[in-house]
This record gives sequence, C-alpha cells and structure tokens, in this order.
Amino acid sequence: MTGIGRNELRAISAAVRAVAVHLSVRDVLRTILVSARELVGARYAALGLPDETGGFTEFLADGVTPEEWAAIGPLPRQHGLLGAMLTDPNPVRVDDIREHSSFGWWPSAHPELDTFLGMPVTDGDEILGEIFVANKLAPGGFTEQDEELLGLLADHAAIALVNARLHERERELSIIRERTRIARELHDSVTQKLFSLRLTAEAAVEVARRDPARVRPMLRVVGDLAAEVTDELRSAVVGLLPPDLAGDGLDVAIGKQADLLNRVLDIDIVFHAEPLPRLTEAREEAVYRISQEALHNALRHAAAGRIEVDLAADERNVVLEVRDDGVGFDPADAHTRRLGLVSMRERARSAGGRLRVSSGSAGGIGGTVGTTVRLEVPRGG
Repeated sequence: MTGIGRNELRAISAAVRAVAVHLSVRDVLRTILVSARELVGARYAALGLPDETGGFTEFLADGVTPEEWAAIGPLPRQHGLLGAMLTDPNPVRVDDIREHSSFGWWPSAHPELDTFLGMPVTDGDEILGEIFVANKLAPGGFTEQDEELLGLLADHAAIALVNARLHERERELSIIRERTRIARELHDSVTQKLFSLRLTAEAAVEVARRDPARVRPMLRVVGDLAAEVTDELRSAVVGLLPPDLAGDGLDVAIGKQADLLNRVLDIDIVFHAEPLPRLTEAREEAVYRISQEALHNALRHAAAGRIEVDLAADERNVVLEVRDDGVGFDPADAHTRRLGLVSMRERARSAGGRLRVSSGSAGGIGGTVGTTVRLEVPRGG
C-alpha cells in the first residue's frame, strides 16, 4: 500500500485501538465506519449486519444527520446491491451505483448516491456483514488504494465481530457454570430446608386436629424455616457472577440485576438510568459490585418494601444511588461493619470514587427512615 499519509495512519490506528480495548461492538463498528469515510474521502458510509429474516440486526450510517436518518424510514432489507454483497465475497467498485446490475431503488428521502465502493466483511468463507462508502468527494471516483484501505477496515470489523461471538460464547458458558453452581447450592441447602418446612407444616395440620395448643411452636418453626429459605434464595441470586459489563454496559447490567431481583423476590425495586459514558473496566466493576452489595443489604437487613436504584452522570462523575424505605441503621455503629460498608468504601476508594451512606431519620425514600447509598466515580480513566 502506497501513498498513505499521517491522517490515514491516524484513522487506521483509531480503528485498531477500538478493537484492542474491547469497546462494545457497536462502538467499534462506529469507529471503523467513521474511519472508513474519512480515509477514502467519501460523503457517506454505512455498515450492515444481516439477520436471518431478510433484514439487518444492525445498520449504521455516517454522513447523514439524525433528521435525515429519521426521514429515510425503516432499516433497509436485504435486496438489490445490499443483498448481492451478502452473497458475493468480492468488493464492488463502480462510478455510478445506478448502473450496477443489482441496483434496485432507494426511499424518496434517501440521499442521492453516485460513486460507490462496497466491501463484504468476512470471516473465512462466511460473510458477516458489509461496509460501503459512496459519493467520493474528489473527482475521479474511488481508487484501488481506497479499495485496499476499505478492505483493511473490513478485516478489523470482522475481528471485532468474531471477538464478540467468542465473548458471547464464553458468557453463555459462565451462565451455565453459574446455574450449575446455584442448582448445587439449592439442592444442598434450600431443598433440604423446603423438605423440612413441608414435613413440619404437614405435622402441624395433623396436630391441630388433636391438640391445637401444640400448633403454635410448630408454626414458629415453619416461619423460621421459611425465613432461612428466603435468605438462601437471596444469597444465591445476589451472588451471581457479574455480567459482561464490556458488552452490556453498566446501565444494562445493573438494570438486569434489579429486574432479576424483582422477579424472584416480593419487593418493589425501581431502576432508572440516564445515558452514561463508558468507564474503565475496573470502575465499571466497582460500581456494579457496590450496587449489588447495597441491594443485598437492603433486601437482607432493611425490611424494605421499596428500593430505588438511580444511575446518572454529571460533568465529572457517574453517580449511583440505592435508596430504600426500610428500618435504617446507625452507620457509625461498629456492628454495622458486617453490612459490607467497609468493603463498599474500599471498592469506591480503589476506583477513585467516594461513597456516602445516610440512614436513620429522613435517610431513605421520600424522607422515610430508610437508607441511601450514594457512590460517585470519576468519568475519566
């Protein structure tokens, strides 16, 4: 490859870094797409990943405004030249897309395209998607060097997609391993307690017919066993391995955690998140773990009926708040160290953040007694 200048090298470097630092797949593809348009000097660029129903699971465009994109309408289907590029591994380079034999049409609000350079994104013999640029800004149309540059970026897009597949498979294996662990723990502890609970309840029914006065202590045993089973279930759910934060993002991961607890436990957990910047891996894990610990404390110790989890960002920090309407406690009391406050503060400190816990009078939701855990973590690296 000849004639590559400093700007081109910088754009290629940005694409390579995006793959290397394990950004979300969408962010990587967006970086590659912007780099492609800038590298070859095109007015428009797009990248599509097909689905199995004749459409696209992802279709990114660069060079159009949000208003123009909205006016174009629904995502394209796999027809015309877009469909042909998903079956032929060879690049397409033409001076006028409308002259190509596979060209069909475009919506009325679609930009007028002329010069066109398209490249399938491949992994071996498999076509994973397609990337194309259109409307060369300089006269003369797209060149062989443009084709070579776009091919290089298509290779990086393929690497990102293959890596995403590998991460997803590893995540599925982790989920399977975690389910196996939880099933084993439930069998070893919860199942036995449930069996005891059932036997005690059945015995209480029989005793009630003959000697009602003896039922009261048996019912207390039933209540104690039920409480122990509930604690075991909470520990199993809250102790789940963290999700793929790099793939899901912090807001999605914490939202899934709150949703899971809502489904399993009889308590109202409300989650709200605003758009967030990406943090370093260590900081995202710290925020996730602290949210997990704060939820666990509220569930296990607060006797709360409602928990609110808010995730937001200001100019300097990502801010997490976990609030409950429970009984509250004294954060300065030595025995509350068992609630995990020390570990939460250490996690916050290691992430360069700050943790504040308020509890007692007006410490919870809407001025209730309750507790509020507030974490601030810097946005920067």
